[in-house]
Amino acid sequence: MKSQVKNLCRLFALLLVLPTMAFASEGGPKLDLAPKEKFSDRAALQHGAKLFINYCLNCHSASYVRYSNLKGIGLTDDQIKDNLLFTGEKVGDLMRIAMQRDDAQVWFGAPPPDLSVIARSRGSEAGSGADWLYSYLRGFYRDPSRPTGWNNTVFDKVGMPHILWELQGDQVLEAEPAAAGGEHGGAHAAHAAPKLKLVKQGTMTPAEYDNAVGDLVAFLVYIGEPTADTRKQLGVLVLVLLSILTLLSYLLKKEFWKDVH
Repeated sequence: MKSQVKNLCRLFALLLVLPTMAFASEGGPKLDLAPKEKFSDRAALQHGAKLFINYCLNCHSASYVRYSNLKGIGLTDDQIKDNLLFTGEKVGDLMRIAMQRDDAQVWFGAPPPDLSVIARSRGSEAGSGADWLYSYLRGFYRDPSRPTGWNNTVFDKVGMPHILWELQGDQVLEAEPAAAGGEHGGAHAAHAAPKLKLVKQGTMTPAEYDNAVGDLVAFLVYIGEPTADTRKQLGVLVLVLLSILTLLSYLLKKEFWKDVH
Protein backbone atom coordinates (compact mmCIF):
# COMPACT_ATOMS: atom_id res chain seq x y z
CA MET A 1 0.00 0.00 0.00
CA LYS A 2 2.80 2.39 0.93
CA SER A 3 4.59 1.70 -2.36
CA GLN A 4 1.42 2.49 -4.32
CA VAL A 5 1.05 5.78 -2.47
CA LYS A 6 4.69 6.64 -3.22
CA ASN A 7 4.22 5.83 -6.91
CA LEU A 8 1.11 8.01 -7.07
CA CYS A 9 3.00 10.88 -5.42
CA ARG A 10 5.85 10.51 -7.91
CA LEU A 11 3.40 10.48 -10.82
CA PHE A 12 1.66 13.59 -9.50
CA ALA A 13 5.00 15.38 -9.07
CA LEU A 14 6.01 14.42 -12.62
CA LEU A 15 2.76 15.81 -14.01
CA LEU A 16 3.45 19.08 -12.24
CA VAL A 17 7.00 19.33 -13.55
CA LEU A 18 6.40 18.30 -17.18
CA PRO A 19 4.76 21.58 -18.32
CA THR A 20 7.65 23.54 -16.85
CA MET A 21 10.18 21.31 -18.59
CA ALA A 22 8.36 21.68 -21.90
CA PHE A 23 8.24 25.45 -21.56
CA ALA A 24 11.93 25.63 -20.69
CA SER A 25 12.85 23.50 -23.70
CA GLU A 26 11.08 25.77 -26.17
CA GLY A 27 13.42 27.79 -28.31
CA GLY A 28 12.77 31.33 -29.36
CA PRO A 29 14.34 34.70 -29.97
CA LYS A 30 16.11 36.51 -27.18
CA LEU A 31 13.82 39.30 -25.97
CA ASP A 32 14.89 42.75 -24.83
CA LEU A 33 13.45 43.96 -21.56
CA ALA A 34 10.71 46.57 -21.90
CA PRO A 35 11.15 49.73 -19.77
CA LYS A 36 8.60 48.79 -17.12
CA GLU A 37 9.01 52.06 -15.24
CA LYS A 38 6.87 53.57 -17.99
CA PHE A 39 3.85 51.46 -16.98
CA SER A 40 3.03 53.95 -14.20
CA ASP A 41 4.27 57.07 -16.00
CA ARG A 42 1.25 59.06 -17.15
CA ALA A 43 3.23 61.15 -19.64
CA ALA A 44 4.57 57.96 -21.25
CA LEU A 45 1.09 56.40 -21.32
CA GLN A 46 -0.41 59.51 -22.93
CA HIS A 47 2.30 59.54 -25.60
CA GLY A 48 1.73 55.82 -26.13
CA ALA A 49 -2.00 56.48 -26.60
CA LYS A 50 -1.20 59.07 -29.26
CA LEU A 51 1.08 56.65 -31.11
CA PHE A 52 -1.47 53.84 -30.85
CA ILE A 53 -4.34 55.89 -32.25
CA ASN A 54 -2.26 57.48 -35.02
CA TYR A 55 -0.43 54.37 -36.21
CA CYS A 56 -2.09 51.19 -34.91
CA LEU A 57 -5.80 51.97 -34.81
CA ASN A 58 -6.01 52.27 -38.60
CA CYS A 59 -5.85 48.48 -39.00
CA HIS A 60 -5.96 47.06 -35.47
CA SER A 61 -8.98 47.55 -33.24
CA ALA A 62 -9.05 47.55 -29.45
CA SER A 63 -12.70 46.66 -29.25
CA TYR A 64 -12.73 45.84 -25.52
CA VAL A 65 -11.56 49.34 -24.63
CA ARG A 66 -13.47 52.62 -24.66
CA TYR A 67 -11.92 56.00 -25.33
CA SER A 68 -13.23 56.98 -21.91
CA ASN A 69 -10.71 54.54 -20.38
CA LEU A 70 -8.04 57.08 -21.32
CA LYS A 71 -9.24 59.20 -18.43
CA GLY A 72 -7.43 56.64 -16.30
CA ILE A 73 -4.09 57.92 -17.65
CA GLY A 74 -4.90 61.53 -16.80
CA LEU A 75 -6.73 62.76 -19.91
CA THR A 76 -9.96 64.76 -19.71
CA ASP A 77 -12.96 64.35 -21.99
CA ASP A 78 -12.01 67.54 -23.84
CA GLN A 79 -8.42 66.38 -24.36
CA ILE A 80 -9.64 63.07 -25.74
CA LYS A 81 -12.11 64.81 -28.08
CA ASP A 82 -9.65 67.43 -29.30
CA ASN A 83 -6.57 65.24 -29.74
CA LEU A 84 -7.59 61.61 -30.20
CA LEU A 85 -10.99 61.53 -31.93
CA PHE A 86 -10.90 62.27 -35.65
CA THR A 87 -13.92 60.72 -37.40
CA GLY A 88 -16.91 61.55 -35.26
CA GLU A 89 -16.39 59.02 -32.48
CA LYS A 90 -17.67 59.76 -29.00
CA VAL A 91 -15.70 59.48 -25.79
CA GLY A 92 -17.84 56.54 -24.69
CA ASP A 93 -17.32 54.59 -27.93
CA LEU A 94 -15.25 51.45 -28.22
CA MET A 95 -11.94 51.61 -30.11
CA ARG A 96 -13.13 49.97 -33.31
CA ILE A 97 -12.02 50.36 -36.91
CA ALA A 98 -13.98 50.82 -40.12
CA MET A 99 -12.16 48.09 -42.03
CA GLN A 100 -14.22 44.94 -42.56
CA ARG A 101 -12.73 41.53 -41.76
CA ASP A 102 -13.49 40.22 -45.26
CA ASP A 103 -11.58 43.10 -46.83
CA ALA A 104 -8.69 42.61 -44.42
CA GLN A 105 -8.57 38.92 -45.35
CA VAL A 106 -8.15 39.85 -49.02
CA TRP A 107 -5.65 42.67 -48.47
CA PHE A 108 -3.43 41.13 -45.80
CA GLY A 109 -4.11 37.40 -46.00
CA ALA A 110 -5.57 37.47 -42.47
CA PRO A 111 -7.51 40.05 -40.45
CA PRO A 112 -5.21 42.12 -38.19
CA PRO A 113 -5.71 40.96 -34.59
CA ASP A 114 -7.52 42.99 -31.98
CA LEU A 115 -4.95 44.55 -29.63
CA SER A 116 -7.08 44.92 -26.50
CA VAL A 117 -5.24 42.19 -24.62
CA ILE A 118 -2.21 41.64 -26.86
CA ALA A 119 0.24 42.35 -24.02
CA ARG A 120 -1.43 39.75 -21.81
CA SER A 121 -1.82 37.14 -24.55
CA ARG A 122 1.86 37.37 -25.48
CA GLY A 123 2.77 36.77 -21.86
CA SER A 124 2.88 33.05 -22.62
CA GLU A 125 6.02 33.64 -24.68
CA ALA A 126 9.48 33.47 -23.09
CA GLY A 127 9.53 36.63 -21.03
CA SER A 128 6.58 38.91 -20.46
CA GLY A 129 4.16 40.09 -23.10
CA ALA A 130 5.60 43.59 -22.76
CA ASP A 131 9.11 42.28 -23.54
CA TRP A 132 7.76 40.46 -26.61
CA LEU A 133 6.04 43.58 -27.93
CA TYR A 134 9.04 45.79 -27.20
CA SER A 135 11.38 43.44 -29.07
CA TYR A 136 8.89 42.92 -31.91
CA LEU A 137 8.37 46.62 -32.61
CA ARG A 138 12.13 47.14 -32.69
CA GLY A 139 12.85 44.00 -34.73
CA PHE A 140 11.64 44.89 -38.22
CA TYR A 141 14.12 44.75 -41.09
CA ARG A 142 14.01 45.00 -44.87
CA ASP A 143 13.44 41.67 -46.62
CA PRO A 144 12.76 41.78 -50.40
CA SER A 145 11.56 38.18 -50.33
CA ARG A 146 8.50 39.09 -48.27
CA PRO A 147 5.29 40.48 -49.91
CA THR A 148 5.38 43.59 -47.71
CA GLY A 149 9.13 44.03 -48.04
CA TRP A 150 9.56 43.55 -44.27
CA ASN A 151 10.43 40.74 -41.90
CA ASN A 152 10.95 40.56 -38.15
CA THR A 153 13.53 38.95 -35.88
CA VAL A 154 10.89 38.07 -33.27
CA PHE A 155 8.08 37.00 -35.61
CA ASP A 156 9.67 35.35 -38.65
CA LYS A 157 7.81 35.80 -41.95
CA VAL A 158 5.39 38.23 -40.34
CA GLY A 159 2.62 39.46 -42.62
CA MET A 160 2.45 42.92 -41.06
CA PRO A 161 4.44 45.76 -42.64
CA HIS A 162 6.56 48.02 -40.46
CA ILE A 163 4.05 50.77 -39.67
CA LEU A 164 6.62 52.78 -37.70
CA TRP A 165 9.34 52.70 -40.38
CA GLU A 166 9.20 56.45 -40.95
CA LEU A 167 10.09 56.93 -37.30
CA GLN A 168 12.76 54.23 -37.04
CA GLY A 169 14.15 54.11 -40.56
CA ASP A 170 15.43 51.05 -42.42
CA GLN A 171 17.23 48.16 -40.76
CA VAL A 172 18.89 45.20 -42.44
CA LEU A 173 19.80 41.83 -41.01
CA GLU A 174 23.48 41.00 -41.03
CA ALA A 175 25.42 38.11 -39.54
CA GLU A 176 28.55 38.80 -37.57
CA PRO A 177 31.77 37.16 -38.84
CA ALA A 178 32.41 33.64 -37.60
CA ALA A 179 34.40 33.44 -34.40
CA ALA A 180 37.54 31.31 -34.37
CA GLY A 181 36.89 27.82 -33.02
CA GLY A 182 40.21 26.81 -31.56
CA GLU A 183 43.71 27.48 -32.81
CA HIS A 184 42.91 27.06 -36.50
CA GLY A 185 39.17 27.83 -36.61
CA GLY A 186 37.64 26.00 -39.53
CA ALA A 187 34.78 23.53 -39.07
CA HIS A 188 34.51 24.23 -35.35
CA ALA A 189 34.06 27.99 -35.77
CA ALA A 190 31.06 29.33 -33.90
CA HIS A 191 28.78 31.76 -35.66
CA ALA A 192 27.37 34.68 -33.73
CA ALA A 193 23.65 35.36 -33.81
CA PRO A 194 22.46 37.68 -36.60
CA LYS A 195 22.07 41.32 -35.66
CA LEU A 196 20.23 44.32 -37.05
CA LYS A 197 21.99 47.29 -38.60
CA LEU A 198 20.35 50.68 -39.17
CA VAL A 199 21.21 51.73 -42.73
CA LYS A 200 18.84 54.68 -43.02
CA GLN A 201 17.71 56.67 -40.01
CA GLY A 202 14.10 57.76 -39.75
CA THR A 203 12.73 60.93 -38.20
CA MET A 204 13.87 59.72 -34.77
CA THR A 205 17.27 58.74 -33.47
CA PRO A 206 17.57 55.11 -32.28
CA ALA A 207 17.30 56.27 -28.66
CA GLU A 208 14.21 58.35 -29.40
CA TYR A 209 12.61 55.46 -31.25
CA ASP A 210 13.28 53.02 -28.42
CA ASN A 211 11.74 55.53 -26.02
CA ALA A 212 8.65 55.93 -28.22
CA VAL A 213 8.24 52.14 -28.52
CA GLY A 214 8.50 51.88 -24.74
CA ASP A 215 5.65 54.39 -24.43
CA LEU A 216 3.53 52.47 -26.94
CA VAL A 217 4.15 49.15 -25.18
CA ALA A 218 3.25 50.73 -21.83
CA PHE A 219 -0.07 51.84 -23.32
CA LEU A 220 -0.75 48.37 -24.73
CA VAL A 221 -0.11 46.94 -21.27
CA TYR A 222 -2.49 49.52 -19.79
CA ILE A 223 -5.41 48.77 -22.13
CA GLY A 224 -5.00 45.07 -21.37
CA GLU A 225 -6.27 45.85 -17.87
CA PRO A 226 -7.17 49.53 -17.34
CA THR A 227 -8.24 48.81 -13.76
CA ALA A 228 -4.95 47.13 -12.78
CA ASP A 229 -3.93 49.94 -10.40
CA THR A 230 -7.34 49.89 -8.71
CA ARG A 231 -7.15 46.10 -8.38
CA LYS A 232 -3.72 46.29 -6.76
CA GLN A 233 -4.84 49.00 -4.34
CA LEU A 234 -7.89 46.96 -3.38
CA GLY A 235 -5.67 43.92 -2.91
CA VAL A 236 -3.49 45.78 -0.43
CA LEU A 237 -6.57 47.06 1.40
CA VAL A 238 -8.03 43.54 1.62
CA LEU A 239 -4.78 42.15 3.03
CA VAL A 240 -4.67 44.91 5.66
CA LEU A 241 -8.27 44.23 6.66
CA LEU A 242 -7.64 40.48 6.83
CA SER A 243 -4.61 41.11 9.06
CA ILE A 244 -6.73 43.22 11.41
CA LEU A 245 -9.47 40.57 11.40
CA THR A 246 -6.90 37.85 12.19
CA LEU A 247 -5.59 39.86 15.14
CA LEU A 248 -9.10 40.49 16.46
CA SER A 249 -9.99 36.82 16.06
CA TYR A 250 -6.90 35.79 17.98
CA LEU A 251 -7.66 38.22 20.83
CA LEU A 252 -11.28 37.02 20.92
CA LYS A 253 -10.20 33.38 21.05
CA LYS A 254 -7.73 34.21 23.81
CA GLU A 255 -10.47 35.92 25.82
CA PHE A 256 -12.94 33.03 25.40
CA TRP A 257 -10.40 30.35 26.40
CA LYS A 258 -8.59 32.19 29.18
CA ASP A 259 -10.32 30.15 31.93
CA VAL A 260 -9.86 26.78 30.23
CA HIS A 261 -6.82 24.85 31.47
